[in-house]
Amino acid sequence: MVRNSKASTTRYECSDCGHHELRWMGRCPACDSWNTLVEMRTDSAPAARTEVRRRAAARNAGSAPISRPTPIGQIESSSTKRRPIEPEELSRVLGGGIVPGSLILLGGAPGVGKSTLLTMLCGQIAGQGEKVVYLSAEESGAQVRARAERMGAAHENFLLVEQPVLERVLGPLYEDPPAMLVVDSIQAVMSESIDGAPGLVSQIRTCGSLIADFARATDCAVFMIGHVTKDGDLAGPRVLEHLVDTVLYFEPQDQGEVRMVRAFKNRFGRTGELAVMEMTSTGLRPVRDASALFLAGRRQGENGSCVSCVMSGTRPLLVELQALLVNSQYGTPTRVVTGLDSKRVAQLGAILESRGGLQLTGQDTYVKVAGGLRLTDPAIDLGLTLAMASSLREVPLPVDLVALGEIGLTGELRPVTRLEMRLEEARAHGFRRAIVGAHDAQKLPRVKDMEIVAVRGVADAVNEAFARTGSARA
Repeated sequence: MVRNSKASTTRYECSDCGHHELRWMGRCPACDSWNTLVEMRTDSAPAARTEVRRRAAARNAGSAPISRPTPIGQIESSSTKRRPIEPEELSRVLGGGIVPGSLILLGGAPGVGKSTLLTMLCGQIAGQGEKVVYLSAEESGAQVRARAERMGAAHENFLLVEQPVLERVLGPLYEDPPAMLVVDSIQAVMSESIDGAPGLVSQIRTCGSLIADFARATDCAVFMIGHVTKDGDLAGPRVLEHLVDTVLYFEPQDQGEVRMVRAFKNRFGRTGELAVMEMTSTGLRPVRDASALFLAGRRQGENGSCVSCVMSGTRPLLVELQALLVNSQYGTPTRVVTGLDSKRVAQLGAILESRGGLQLTGQDTYVKVAGGLRLTDPAIDLGLTLAMASSLREVPLPVDLVALGEIGLTGELRPVTRLEMRLEEARAHGFRRAIVGAHDAQKLPRVKDMEIVAVRGVADAVNEAFARTGSARA
Protein backbone atom coordinates (compact mmCIF):
# COMPACT_ATOMS: atom_id res chain seq x y z
CA MET A 1 0.00 0.00 0.00
CA VAL A 2 1.31 3.44 -0.95
CA ARG A 3 1.44 5.97 1.84
CA ASN A 4 0.12 9.44 1.24
CA SER A 5 3.08 11.85 1.40
CA LYS A 6 0.73 14.64 2.47
CA ALA A 7 -0.70 12.71 5.39
CA SER A 8 -1.35 14.88 8.41
CA THR A 9 -1.02 14.07 12.05
CA THR A 10 -3.07 15.45 14.90
CA ARG A 11 -1.55 16.75 18.10
CA TYR A 12 -2.83 18.78 21.01
CA GLU A 13 -1.08 21.87 22.36
CA CYS A 14 -1.64 23.47 25.75
CA SER A 15 -2.62 27.11 25.28
CA ASP A 16 -1.05 28.00 28.65
CA CYS A 17 2.39 26.37 28.55
CA GLY A 18 2.81 24.98 25.00
CA HIS A 19 3.07 21.33 26.07
CA HIS A 20 2.21 18.81 23.32
CA GLU A 21 0.29 15.54 23.56
CA LEU A 22 -0.75 13.05 20.88
CA ARG A 23 -4.20 12.63 22.41
CA TRP A 24 -6.61 14.99 24.11
CA MET A 25 -6.53 15.19 27.90
CA GLY A 26 -8.72 17.14 30.27
CA ARG A 27 -5.76 18.41 32.29
CA CYS A 28 -2.35 19.38 30.95
CA PRO A 29 0.26 17.11 32.58
CA ALA A 30 2.89 19.89 32.41
CA CYS A 31 1.11 22.84 34.05
CA ASP A 32 -2.03 21.13 35.51
CA SER A 33 -4.37 23.55 33.71
CA TRP A 34 -7.80 22.20 32.81
CA ASN A 35 -9.35 22.25 29.31
CA THR A 36 -6.38 24.00 27.69
CA LEU A 37 -5.34 21.35 25.12
CA VAL A 38 -6.24 22.58 21.61
CA GLU A 39 -6.24 20.37 18.54
CA MET A 40 -3.63 21.14 15.88
CA ARG A 41 -2.92 19.40 12.56
CA THR A 42 0.61 19.17 11.24
CA ASP A 43 1.88 17.77 7.95
CA SER A 44 4.41 14.96 8.22
CA ALA A 45 6.01 15.87 4.88
CA PRO A 46 7.19 19.35 6.00
CA ALA A 47 8.63 17.75 9.13
CA ALA A 48 10.59 15.28 6.99
CA ARG A 49 11.85 18.09 4.77
CA THR A 50 12.95 20.00 7.86
CA GLU A 51 14.99 17.01 9.00
CA VAL A 52 16.63 16.72 5.58
CA ARG A 53 17.57 20.42 5.65
CA ARG A 54 18.98 20.03 9.15
CA ARG A 55 21.23 17.15 8.10
CA ALA A 56 22.36 19.01 4.98
CA ALA A 57 23.24 22.06 7.06
CA ALA A 58 25.28 19.87 9.39
CA ARG A 59 27.23 18.40 6.43
CA ASN A 60 27.92 21.85 4.96
CA ALA A 61 28.88 23.48 8.26
CA GLY A 62 32.55 23.45 7.29
CA SER A 63 31.97 25.74 4.30
CA ALA A 64 29.76 28.21 6.17
CA PRO A 65 31.10 31.64 7.25
CA ILE A 66 32.95 31.46 10.54
CA SER A 67 32.19 33.79 13.47
CA ARG A 68 35.21 34.20 15.70
CA PRO A 69 35.06 35.63 19.24
CA THR A 70 36.08 39.28 19.53
CA PRO A 71 37.56 40.98 22.62
CA ILE A 72 34.84 42.99 24.28
CA GLY A 73 37.02 46.11 24.24
CA GLN A 74 37.00 46.04 20.43
CA ILE A 75 33.22 46.01 20.14
CA GLU A 76 31.81 49.30 18.90
CA SER A 77 29.89 51.06 21.64
CA SER A 78 26.93 53.23 20.76
CA SER A 79 25.28 55.72 23.07
CA THR A 80 21.65 54.93 23.82
CA LYS A 81 19.56 57.77 22.43
CA ARG A 82 16.16 58.10 23.99
CA ARG A 83 13.06 59.78 22.70
CA PRO A 84 11.56 61.92 25.50
CA ILE A 85 7.85 61.38 26.03
CA GLU A 86 5.03 62.64 28.19
CA PRO A 87 3.77 62.07 30.79
CA GLU A 88 6.97 62.25 32.78
CA GLU A 89 5.73 59.37 34.94
CA LEU A 90 5.83 56.96 32.01
CA SER A 91 9.15 58.32 30.77
CA ARG A 92 10.73 57.64 34.18
CA VAL A 93 9.41 54.07 34.24
CA LEU A 94 10.96 53.46 30.81
CA GLY A 95 14.30 54.76 32.08
CA GLY A 96 14.11 58.27 30.62
CA GLY A 97 12.27 57.78 27.33
CA ILE A 98 11.86 55.35 24.44
CA VAL A 99 14.99 53.71 23.01
CA PRO A 100 14.85 53.24 19.21
CA GLY A 101 14.74 49.56 18.28
CA SER A 102 13.50 48.50 21.72
CA LEU A 103 10.75 45.95 22.25
CA ILE A 104 8.32 46.72 25.07
CA LEU A 105 5.57 44.46 26.42
CA LEU A 106 2.66 46.16 28.20
CA GLY A 107 0.34 43.86 30.16
CA GLY A 108 -2.73 44.34 32.29
CA ALA A 109 -6.31 43.33 32.94
CA PRO A 110 -9.04 44.08 30.37
CA GLY A 111 -10.23 47.69 30.47
CA VAL A 112 -7.39 48.96 32.66
CA GLY A 113 -6.12 51.42 30.02
CA LYS A 114 -3.45 49.67 27.91
CA SER A 115 -4.85 50.78 24.54
CA THR A 116 -5.63 54.24 25.93
CA LEU A 117 -2.06 54.76 27.10
CA LEU A 118 -0.52 53.68 23.80
CA THR A 119 -3.03 55.64 21.71
CA MET A 120 -2.06 58.73 23.70
CA LEU A 121 1.62 57.96 23.10
CA CYS A 122 1.05 57.44 19.35
CA GLY A 123 -0.70 60.80 19.07
CA GLN A 124 2.14 62.52 20.90
CA ILE A 125 4.85 61.14 18.62
CA ALA A 126 2.74 61.66 15.47
CA GLY A 127 2.21 65.26 16.53
CA GLN A 128 6.01 65.73 16.46
CA GLY A 129 6.07 64.84 12.75
CA GLU A 130 7.14 61.19 13.16
CA LYS A 131 5.22 58.33 11.59
CA VAL A 132 3.62 55.78 13.92
CA VAL A 133 1.67 52.63 13.00
CA TYR A 134 -1.06 51.12 15.17
CA LEU A 135 -1.74 47.46 14.32
CA SER A 136 -5.23 46.68 15.61
CA ALA A 137 -6.06 42.98 15.56
CA GLU A 138 -8.88 43.19 18.11
CA GLU A 139 -10.73 46.49 17.68
CA SER A 140 -12.19 47.92 14.49
CA GLY A 141 -10.65 50.98 12.89
CA ALA A 142 -13.69 53.04 13.84
CA GLN A 143 -13.18 52.21 17.51
CA VAL A 144 -9.51 53.19 17.43
CA ARG A 145 -10.32 56.42 15.59
CA ALA A 146 -13.03 57.35 18.08
CA ARG A 147 -10.61 56.85 20.97
CA ALA A 148 -7.88 58.86 19.23
CA GLU A 149 -10.25 61.75 18.49
CA ARG A 150 -11.51 61.79 22.07
CA MET A 151 -7.93 62.08 23.32
CA GLY A 152 -6.84 64.61 20.68
CA ALA A 153 -4.40 62.09 19.20
CA ALA A 154 -5.75 61.95 15.63
CA HIS A 155 -2.86 63.25 13.49
CA GLU A 156 -1.93 62.76 9.85
CA ASN A 157 1.13 60.67 10.78
CA PHE A 158 -0.96 58.34 12.98
CA LEU A 159 -1.47 55.33 10.68
CA LEU A 160 -3.80 52.41 11.39
CA VAL A 161 -3.67 48.84 10.11
CA GLU A 162 -6.45 46.29 10.59
CA GLN A 163 -4.76 42.99 9.83
CA PRO A 164 -4.17 39.98 12.12
CA VAL A 165 -1.61 38.28 9.83
CA LEU A 166 1.75 39.65 10.88
CA GLU A 167 3.74 38.95 7.71
CA ARG A 168 1.32 41.06 5.64
CA VAL A 169 1.98 44.05 7.91
CA LEU A 170 5.72 43.82 8.53
CA GLY A 171 6.63 43.33 4.87
CA PRO A 172 5.80 46.90 3.74
CA LEU A 173 7.09 48.36 7.01
CA TYR A 174 10.58 46.99 6.35
CA GLU A 175 10.75 49.27 3.28
CA ASP A 176 9.50 52.37 5.15
CA PRO A 177 9.78 51.77 8.90
CA PRO A 178 7.90 54.07 11.30
CA ALA A 179 9.28 55.61 14.46
CA MET A 180 6.98 53.44 16.57
CA LEU A 181 4.78 50.39 16.04
CA VAL A 182 2.00 49.29 18.39
CA VAL A 183 0.73 45.69 18.23
CA ASP A 184 -2.68 45.35 19.85
CA SER A 185 -2.43 42.61 20.88
CA ILE A 186 0.23 39.88 20.71
CA GLN A 187 -2.46 37.29 21.54
CA ALA A 188 -4.60 38.41 18.57
CA VAL A 189 -2.03 38.43 15.75
CA MET A 190 -0.91 35.30 13.92
CA SER A 191 1.79 34.02 11.60
CA GLU A 192 1.06 32.26 8.32
CA SER A 193 3.91 29.84 8.99
CA ILE A 194 2.21 28.35 12.07
CA ASP A 195 -0.83 26.11 11.97
CA GLY A 196 -3.23 27.15 14.70
CA ALA A 197 -5.44 29.93 15.95
CA PRO A 198 -4.11 33.21 17.40
CA GLY A 199 -3.30 33.02 21.08
CA LEU A 200 -1.68 29.60 21.03
CA VAL A 201 1.75 29.36 22.60
CA SER A 202 3.39 28.51 19.27
CA GLN A 203 1.72 31.51 17.60
CA ILE A 204 2.75 33.92 20.37
CA ARG A 205 6.34 32.63 20.33
CA THR A 206 6.66 32.93 16.55
CA CYS A 207 4.98 36.34 16.33
CA GLY A 208 7.15 37.65 19.13
CA SER A 209 10.29 36.55 17.28
CA LEU A 210 9.11 38.17 14.02
CA ILE A 211 8.40 41.46 15.79
CA ALA A 212 11.74 41.36 17.63
CA ASP A 213 13.62 40.83 14.35
CA PHE A 214 11.75 43.77 12.81
CA ALA A 215 12.56 46.08 15.73
CA ARG A 216 16.28 45.22 15.72
CA ALA A 217 16.60 45.53 11.92
CA THR A 218 14.77 48.86 11.52
CA ASP A 219 15.43 50.68 14.83
CA CYS A 220 11.66 50.98 15.24
CA ALA A 221 10.43 51.00 18.82
CA VAL A 222 7.68 48.40 19.20
CA PHE A 223 5.02 48.23 21.92
CA MET A 224 3.15 44.95 22.29
CA ILE A 225 -0.03 44.75 24.35
CA GLY A 226 -0.36 41.50 26.28
CA HIS A 227 -3.32 39.88 28.01
CA VAL A 228 -3.20 38.43 31.50
CA THR A 229 -4.38 35.09 32.85
CA LYS A 230 -6.92 34.59 35.61
CA ASP A 231 -4.02 34.48 38.08
CA GLY A 232 -2.86 37.93 36.95
CA ASP A 233 0.23 36.72 35.07
CA LEU A 234 1.02 37.70 31.50
CA ALA A 235 -0.54 35.18 29.12
CA GLY A 236 1.71 33.24 26.78
CA PRO A 237 5.10 31.57 27.09
CA ARG A 238 7.80 32.90 29.40
CA VAL A 239 10.10 33.13 26.41
CA LEU A 240 8.12 36.20 25.34
CA GLU A 241 9.17 38.06 28.49
CA HIS A 242 12.80 37.04 27.93
CA LEU A 243 12.59 38.18 24.31
CA VAL A 244 11.53 41.77 25.00
CA ASP A 245 13.67 44.57 26.44
CA THR A 246 11.08 45.96 28.84
CA VAL A 247 8.04 44.50 30.60
CA LEU A 248 5.50 47.02 31.91
CA TYR A 249 2.47 45.90 33.86
CA PHE A 250 -0.69 47.65 35.00
CA GLU A 251 -0.90 46.60 38.63
CA PRO A 252 -4.34 45.45 39.79
CA GLN A 253 -5.76 47.83 42.38
CA ASP A 254 -9.07 49.12 43.71
CA GLN A 255 -8.38 52.85 43.74
CA GLY A 256 -11.12 53.82 41.28
CA GLU A 257 -9.69 55.90 38.45
CA VAL A 258 -6.06 55.58 39.59
CA ARG A 259 -3.79 53.43 37.42
CA MET A 260 -0.31 52.19 38.38
CA VAL A 261 2.23 50.95 35.83
CA ARG A 262 5.33 49.16 37.10
CA ALA A 263 8.47 48.07 35.23
CA PHE A 264 9.18 44.42 36.01
CA LYS A 265 12.05 44.23 33.51
CA ASN A 266 14.04 46.98 31.82
CA ARG A 267 17.30 46.56 29.93
CA PHE A 268 17.59 50.33 29.57
CA GLY A 269 16.59 51.45 33.05
CA ARG A 270 15.80 50.49 36.62
CA THR A 271 13.27 47.78 37.39
CA GLY A 272 10.61 48.39 40.02
CA GLU A 273 9.86 51.96 38.92
CA LEU A 274 6.20 52.90 39.37
CA ALA A 275 4.09 55.39 37.41
CA VAL A 276 0.91 56.62 39.08
CA MET A 277 -1.69 58.05 36.72
CA GLU A 278 -5.36 58.95 36.77
CA MET A 279 -7.85 57.93 34.11
CA THR A 280 -9.83 60.88 32.73
CA SER A 281 -12.20 61.38 29.79
CA THR A 282 -9.26 62.55 27.67
CA GLY A 283 -6.80 59.82 28.66
CA LEU A 284 -4.34 59.08 31.44
CA ARG A 285 -2.92 62.01 33.38
CA PRO A 286 0.04 61.85 35.82
CA VAL A 287 -0.44 62.09 39.58
CA ARG A 288 2.22 64.51 40.80
CA ASP A 289 2.05 63.73 44.53
CA ALA A 290 1.43 60.00 44.89
CA SER A 291 2.13 60.00 48.64
CA ALA A 292 -0.68 62.49 49.24
CA LEU A 293 -2.95 60.31 47.12
CA PHE A 294 -2.28 57.17 49.13
CA LEU A 295 -2.69 59.02 52.44
CA ALA A 296 -5.89 60.78 51.37
CA GLY A 297 -8.80 59.94 53.63
CA ARG A 298 -6.58 58.90 56.54
CA ARG A 299 -8.44 59.44 59.81
CA GLN A 300 -6.30 60.83 62.58
CA GLY A 301 -6.51 59.50 66.10
CA GLU A 302 -7.65 56.00 65.07
CA ASN A 303 -5.98 52.95 66.55
CA GLY A 304 -4.55 50.26 64.27
CA SER A 305 -3.00 52.73 61.79
CA CYS A 306 0.65 53.51 61.12
CA VAL A 307 2.47 55.26 58.26
CA SER A 308 5.62 53.93 56.66
CA CYS A 309 7.61 54.77 53.52
CA VAL A 310 8.45 52.34 50.71
CA MET A 311 10.78 52.72 47.75
CA SER A 312 9.26 52.20 44.33
CA GLY A 313 12.41 52.12 42.23
CA THR A 314 13.94 55.53 42.89
CA ARG A 315 10.72 57.04 44.20
CA PRO A 316 9.71 57.14 47.90
CA LEU A 317 6.01 56.63 48.65
CA LEU A 318 4.24 57.10 51.97
CA VAL A 319 1.71 54.37 52.71
CA GLU A 320 -0.78 53.75 55.48
CA LEU A 321 -0.74 50.31 57.10
CA GLN A 322 -3.97 49.31 58.83
CA ALA A 323 -4.54 46.46 61.28
CA LEU A 324 -7.62 45.28 63.16
CA LEU A 325 -7.32 42.68 65.92
CA VAL A 326 -10.49 41.41 67.61
CA ASN A 327 -11.33 38.48 69.85
CA SER A 328 -12.04 35.39 67.79
CA GLN A 329 -15.55 33.94 67.99
CA TYR A 330 -14.42 30.56 66.69
CA GLY A 331 -11.87 27.95 67.69
CA THR A 332 -9.41 28.87 64.96
CA PRO A 333 -8.63 32.60 64.60
CA THR A 334 -9.15 34.20 61.18
CA ARG A 335 -6.42 36.02 59.29
CA VAL A 336 -7.31 38.21 56.28
CA VAL A 337 -4.53 40.13 54.50
CA THR A 338 -4.82 42.62 51.61
CA GLY A 339 -1.79 44.02 49.82
CA LEU A 340 0.83 41.96 51.68
CA ASP A 341 2.06 38.39 51.90
CA SER A 342 -0.12 36.60 54.45
CA LYS A 343 2.81 34.44 55.61
CA ARG A 344 4.81 37.56 56.30
CA VAL A 345 1.99 38.99 58.43
CA ALA A 346 1.80 35.72 60.38
CA GLN A 347 5.56 35.86 60.94
CA LEU A 348 5.43 39.43 62.27
CA GLY A 349 2.53 38.51 64.56
CA ALA A 350 4.57 35.67 66.03
CA ILE A 351 7.57 37.99 66.54
CA LEU A 352 5.38 40.62 68.20
CA GLU A 353 4.02 38.03 70.62
CA SER A 354 7.33 36.30 71.36
CA ARG A 355 9.69 39.28 71.38
CA GLY A 356 7.34 42.20 71.97
CA GLY A 357 5.52 40.82 74.99
CA LEU A 358 1.99 41.19 73.54
CA GLN A 359 -0.58 38.42 73.62
CA LEU A 360 -2.11 37.76 70.19
CA THR A 361 -3.50 34.31 70.92
CA GLY A 362 -7.20 34.04 70.14
CA GLN A 363 -7.23 37.21 68.03
CA ASP A 364 -8.73 37.50 64.55
CA THR A 365 -6.23 39.53 62.49
CA TYR A 366 -7.18 41.77 59.57
CA VAL A 367 -4.41 43.67 57.77
CA LYS A 368 -4.68 46.03 54.80
CA VAL A 369 -2.51 48.45 52.81
CA ALA A 370 -4.64 51.53 52.19
CA GLY A 371 -4.84 52.70 48.59
CA GLY A 372 -4.72 49.29 46.90
CA LEU A 373 -0.93 48.93 46.78
CA ARG A 374 0.86 45.57 46.86
CA LEU A 375 3.99 45.89 49.00
CA THR A 376 7.12 43.77 49.33
CA ASP A 377 9.55 46.34 50.81
CA PRO A 378 10.87 44.95 54.15
CA ALA A 379 11.02 48.51 55.53
CA ILE A 380 7.31 48.30 56.39
CA ASP A 381 7.86 45.53 58.97
CA LEU A 382 8.09 47.97 61.88
CA GLY A 383 5.10 50.05 60.75
CA LEU A 384 2.91 46.97 60.40
CA THR A 385 3.98 45.65 63.79
CA LEU A 386 3.16 48.96 65.47
CA ALA A 387 -0.23 49.07 63.74
CA MET A 388 -1.03 45.61 65.12
CA ALA A 389 0.12 46.66 68.60
CA SER A 390 -2.00 49.82 68.38
CA SER A 391 -5.11 47.82 67.50
CA LEU A 392 -4.48 45.27 70.25
CA ARG A 393 -3.94 47.97 72.91
CA GLU A 394 -6.74 50.13 71.48
CA VAL A 395 -4.45 53.16 71.64
CA PRO A 396 -3.76 55.29 68.54
CA LEU A 397 -0.23 56.14 67.50
CA PRO A 398 0.88 59.79 67.20
CA VAL A 399 -0.39 61.29 63.95
CA ASP A 400 3.03 62.70 63.04
CA LEU A 401 4.88 59.38 63.49
CA VAL A 402 6.47 57.37 60.69
CA ALA A 403 8.07 53.94 61.27
CA LEU A 404 10.85 52.37 59.18
CA GLY A 405 12.67 49.14 59.87
CA GLU A 406 13.08 45.49 58.91
CA ILE A 407 12.42 42.95 61.66
CA GLY A 408 14.33 39.69 62.07
CA LEU A 409 13.09 36.51 63.71
CA THR A 410 15.04 37.28 66.87
CA GLY A 411 13.17 40.57 67.20
CA GLU A 412 16.10 42.75 66.11
CA LEU A 413 15.49 45.82 63.96
CA ARG A 414 17.68 46.34 60.92
CA PRO A 415 18.31 49.59 59.03
CA VAL A 416 16.67 50.18 55.66
CA THR A 417 18.17 51.43 52.43
CA ARG A 418 17.89 55.09 51.34
CA LEU A 419 16.78 56.14 54.80
CA GLU A 420 17.43 59.83 54.26
CA MET A 421 15.31 59.93 51.09
CA ARG A 422 12.44 58.24 52.91
CA LEU A 423 12.67 60.62 55.85
CA GLU A 424 12.73 63.66 53.56
CA GLU A 425 9.53 62.45 51.90
CA ALA A 426 7.89 62.02 55.30
CA ARG A 427 9.01 65.49 56.45
CA ALA A 428 7.61 67.04 53.26
CA HIS A 429 4.16 65.67 54.20
CA GLY A 430 4.15 66.94 57.78
CA PHE A 431 5.64 64.05 59.76
CA ARG A 432 7.94 65.25 62.52
CA ARG A 433 8.94 62.05 64.34
CA ALA A 434 10.42 58.81 63.03
CA ILE A 435 11.22 55.50 64.69
CA VAL A 436 13.84 53.66 62.66
CA GLY A 437 15.86 50.49 63.04
CA ALA A 438 19.56 51.23 63.53
CA HIS A 439 22.55 49.71 65.29
CA ASP A 440 24.42 53.01 65.63
CA ALA A 441 22.43 56.18 66.30
CA GLN A 442 25.47 58.29 65.42
CA LYS A 443 25.24 57.20 61.78
CA LEU A 444 21.64 58.30 61.31
CA PRO A 445 21.01 61.08 58.79
CA ARG A 446 20.06 64.54 59.99
CA VAL A 447 16.73 65.75 58.65
CA LYS A 448 15.53 69.27 59.38
CA ASP A 449 12.52 69.63 61.71
CA MET A 450 12.34 65.86 62.36
CA GLU A 451 13.11 63.87 65.50
CA ILE A 452 14.67 60.52 64.62
CA VAL A 453 14.66 57.78 67.25
CA ALA A 454 16.87 54.72 66.73
CA VAL A 455 15.72 51.40 68.23
CA ARG A 456 17.32 47.97 68.15
CA GLY A 457 14.47 45.64 69.05
CA VAL A 458 10.71 45.16 68.70
CA ALA A 459 10.04 45.67 72.42
CA ASP A 460 11.97 48.95 72.43
CA ALA A 461 10.09 50.14 69.36
CA VAL A 462 6.69 49.40 70.92
CA ASN A 463 7.61 51.19 74.14
CA GLU A 464 8.98 54.21 72.26
CA ALA A 465 5.95 54.46 69.98
CA PHE A 466 3.47 54.52 72.87
CA ALA A 467 5.62 56.53 75.30
CA ARG A 468 3.78 59.79 74.47
CA THR A 469 0.28 58.38 74.18
CA GLY A 470 -0.47 58.12 77.87
CA SER A 471 -1.72 54.94 79.54
CA ALA A 472 -2.32 51.96 77.27
CA ARG A 473 -4.36 48.85 77.84
CA ALA A 474 -2.41 45.65 77.08
